[in-house]
Amino acid sequence: MDSMSQPSLEHIGTLLQSPDVKDRVLGMIELQKETMPIETALPLIKRALADKNVQVRGMAAFSLGIKPSPVNLDMLVQILDTYSDHTMRAIAAGALGYLKDKQALPSLRHGFYEDIHWLVQFSDAVGLGNLWDHRAKAVLLEALDSTNALLQEAGIMALGEIGAIDVLDCLLPFAQPKDWIIRKHLAEGLGNLGEVRSQTALKTLGSDSNPHVAEALQQSLQHLENSIEETIP
Repeated sequence: MDSMSQPSLEHIGTLLQSPDVKDRVLGMIELQKETMPIETALPLIKRALADKNVQVRGMAAFSLGIKPSPVNLDMLVQILDTYSDHTMRAIAAGALGYLKDKQALPSLRHGFYEDIHWLVQFSDAVGLGNLWDHRAKAVLLEALDSTNALLQEAGIMALGEIGAIDVLDCLLPFAQPKDWIIRKHLAEGLGNLGEVRSQTALKTLGSDSNPHVAEALQQSLQHLENSIEETIP
């Protein structure tokens, strides 16, 4: 086979049936490529969802998020709701966010409240942010109240993604944590809230001793300045 040509579906199917997990991963990589139509890839993706290796199963689930089709939403919701493997549930939640289908909101919201594993809750929160739907605000505010710093980070990022300027006062207390990653995500989140109040808040935060946070602050300020200038007639 020419190294520059796309492998045949038959060859990919052979890779996915190989006893060597590396071959099966290579098969999934081929199925995820933009040049592979979902209609062609879907039967093999469905088969890979039952693979004995979690990496292959996870790649199959994620494929349902990056290759939309009319049935993908239902398949991902089923994984999120019924799979015992928390890794698969977390990947399904992330993939639902990639679909950007607002019909996923109830399932992601339910997963955040009801799932017992923090990794799934984290992915639910991130997925909700990717939907760009203000109806997710109540859930994301719950994430801010979590004692888990990673869930707080997810909530900050997601509230920024959906442009929830009305919860700015709930975000500002996160300028103080010792965890620089939280401060960085706050700076990034404020940069997505395109309003003068966000700009003022970023300036109030000033420079940060951590270079990653300081860089995020400057980038967000520049982004906001450009956004505000574009809205001035």
